[in-house]
Amino acid sequence: MTTPIILGIATNHFEIGLAICFGAFWCSPSDVSGRLKHKQVGILFSAILVVVISFIGGYFDISNFLLFPILGFLTFCIAFISIYGFRASLISFSGLLALVLSFAHTSSTLEVYQYALLIGLGGIWYLLLSTLWFYINPKAQTEETLTQTFLLTASFLDIRRQLIGEQPNRDDLQVQLLNIQSELTEHHDTLREILILSRKSSGKSNYQSRRLLIFIQLVELLETAIANPVNYNKMDMLFDAHPEFKTDFQKLLSEFSLQLRAIAQDLNKSKKFPSNNILSETFKTLENDILKFKNENHIEDYERFLMLQNLLDYQKKQFEKLKKIKWLLGNPELTSDDYIKNDKLKRFIDSQDYNPRLLLRNLSFRSTIFKHSLRLSVAVMLGYGIGLFFDFQNPYWIILTIIVIMRPSYGLTKTRSKDRIIGTLIGATLASGLVFLINDPYIYGAVGVLSLVVAFSMVQKNYKASATFITLSVIFIYAILQPNILTVIQFRVIDTLIGAALSFITMRWLWPAWSIMEIGDNIKDSLKANAAFFKSISNFYQKKGPVPTSLKVNRKEAFLQMSNLSSAFQRMAQEPESKQNHIDDIYELVVINHSFLASLASLSTYIQNHTTSKASEDFKMISDKIDNNLNHVCSQLKGINFKEPKPKGSSFKPEPFNFPTNHISNEAISQSHSERTNKEAHLVWEQLYWLFSLSEKMLKLTSKFKSK
Repeated sequence: MTTPIILGIATNHFEIGLAICFGAFWCSPSDVSGRLKHKQVGILFSAILVVVISFIGGYFDISNFLLFPILGFLTFCIAFISIYGFRASLISFSGLLALVLSFAHTSSTLEVYQYALLIGLGGIWYLLLSTLWFYINPKAQTEETLTQTFLLTASFLDIRRQLIGEQPNRDDLQVQLLNIQSELTEHHDTLREILILSRKSSGKSNYQSRRLLIFIQLVELLETAIANPVNYNKMDMLFDAHPEFKTDFQKLLSEFSLQLRAIAQDLNKSKKFPSNNILSETFKTLENDILKFKNENHIEDYERFLMLQNLLDYQKKQFEKLKKIKWLLGNPELTSDDYIKNDKLKRFIDSQDYNPRLLLRNLSFRSTIFKHSLRLSVAVMLGYGIGLFFDFQNPYWIILTIIVIMRPSYGLTKTRSKDRIIGTLIGATLASGLVFLINDPYIYGAVGVLSLVVAFSMVQKNYKASATFITLSVIFIYAILQPNILTVIQFRVIDTLIGAALSFITMRWLWPAWSIMEIGDNIKDSLKANAAFFKSISNFYQKKGPVPTSLKVNRKEAFLQMSNLSSAFQRMAQEPESKQNHIDDIYELVVINHSFLASLASLSTYIQNHTTSKASEDFKMISDKIDNNLNHVCSQLKGINFKEPKPKGSSFKPEPFNFPTNHISNEAISQSHSERTNKEAHLVWEQLYWLFSLSEKMLKLTSKFKSK
């Protein structure tokens, strides 16, 4: 009598522990970097969602006639939560996991409500552990995100180094540059949330203030790096005639990149930071070479001298930022002047809209998330139906594969489908080989748990490898329960193939959300942000005084919208060729927008760091002309449908406009004009001309699509 009782108690304890573990596991996705309050709310909502879903899922042993519409409806509702942003999408993923795995769990000792409450208890337990860990090591997420930002900035500078001088693969390097810039923008947003919101809630702290000042230097490092050189053709000609300058500038950028990597490696060990000797020596060499160039060349090369001098000034500003970062990481005591007021900082944070009306506004086929939710619910119902019809061992494996693979974008779904299939086949092959060598359930359990840990550690870095280890984990964990492991492997492969195929097919042909439908809005948003940034720069140059916060906010928005545009174009480039209408024209618009932002960054950096002269009437006139061009482009973009062919015979006839000649005349060079004044005139005038020509190009390009 005692043995069955003991076994019953042991089984009951095991199921309780398993339910709590499931709850903690399902709530973990929303535990991403960000403000503590946001993490806590995210985990709490995940816990509530998985409790509700697990309770409903406990009664799924109903007739299939009723099960399919309920399954589809729940899938749609859970996936639709994603309209509230990135963290909401992670909460949605937790709910979908709970929905799928409710098919797998059949408790013999726990009631449905008990199981659901234990799931919630596991979520609360994870919330407490996450909060406790934050208070034990509150600097961990800041240090990790800051380290990644240093490394990405170093990679960005290294690619800029490769772009100096004529390159056969410049287009490829530019694509890499845009991708890294997009990643950096995401890291900058995360750091803003961590540093600014934490500082607002906890008050001034030396640590947070120092890290905030370091972050500001990293943002300005990126802006200055983007700012120069803007006109590669002119730089190519100069470096071709004088290769020693190319070598020196490349050496500078290489050393900047190496030092940023070294700082990232020893973030809290300032004594290990590399010295500035190499950079100081390189600057001396460059200054001597540039001075020699000025003295030896005729007056017609004065423009080239100013170009070199301005480029050198930019690199000196980078050097100052690098030295300030090192100083701040040495944990100095800050004065009251070093602190930044909270009323300025809060303008850099964009709050997520959680209005319930957002649900109603997105109940339309114009919404990408709506179409994705609908598509996912249909794919889940089809997958489960196929599993039941063919009497598969674990039909829920099919819908688990669908939920993990399917994403709102075609390109990512296609890539994940391919990686999932390859990873599953590799994992199944490895598992089959190990089965013939090992026949010990304890080893199976150890391999299963170890594989699961490795899989989760690689899910963001290498999805194919992660899928391989997930397959190994699932197979060996099931091998403990199922004596015929080869059958488990067989069904695992079949279920994955069916799930991946359904994901791709429904994504391709069922309410597809092609990027061509939204790319026009992305271009327009980026252009509007650039126009606002340009207006702030123009106003500041004319009025002088302290740098207004609005200029920096508009700069942040311009970089963010450019990142969104680059990501949208990358998604479009991964879609079928039949859906890539006018891709050459769209790519040109993306490149022009990026060049426009680079020129704005160059102008902004210069006027913020130098004493400038009074703005001329020509400056105001050209600024107004550029602003008008941008407004016209925005107006034309509203009427463009990139899905349709360009109207035949459309042409662009620009209004006659004589751009004033360069304000640096030979007379100015030979007379008493200071070098500082000439450098300013050269840079400002060159950027104005470049911005004007880019705005004319955009106007001409968008007019091709405008109806007669």
